[in-house]
Amino acid sequence: MKTRNTKIAGCLIVEPERFEDQRGWFYEGYQKSKIDKALGRAINFVQDNYSHSHKGVIRGLHLQRAPYAQAKLVQVLHGCIRDVVVDLRKDSMTYLEHVLIELNSDRPELLFIPEGLAHGFLSVENDTLLHYKCSAYYNPKAEAGIRFDDPDLAIDWGIDASEIRLSEKDRNLPLFKSIAL
Repeated sequence: MKTRNTKIAGCLIVEPERFEDQRGWFYEGYQKSKIDKALGRAINFVQDNYSHSHKGVIRGLHLQRAPYAQAKLVQVLHGCIRDVVVDLRKDSMTYLEHVLIELNSDRPELLFIPEGLAHGFLSVENDTLLHYKCSAYYNPKAEAGIRFDDPDLAIDWGIDASEIRLSEKDRNLPLFKSIAL
């Protein structure tokens, strides 16, 4: 597996080796020893989540507060997303910076998101299926989030506001200035 850095420390793109021939293709999406080696640290993933979204859906920005913070390993199984990660680690050189990465099912790439980062995505296509592994169990009391359109974060999702679909929960997330992390 190859890895590529993003501008946020510890947030990596992982590329499994894909084997392709006239029948189609095959790759190992997850093998603990290979992922740990690629990430440069051992991660104990304890929960798998799946998300199905229609075109224009934005989910996030979500995170779990410490001590229930989650590292995530994100992969698109079908369709395409614009994945956004915001660095909320106060001691980080990229604090409050974000990275936007397009992931799609045509390329076997996984996005590793370390603990302490907020995560959200825009579904670019209908019937987009996302799979992600989490290093800690979901805890509703530790749940936090930031509005997708927070002016201080200034994320360009690449979509007209009239086309965005949000859950009521995500529509009512607070701005970054008003939350305590």
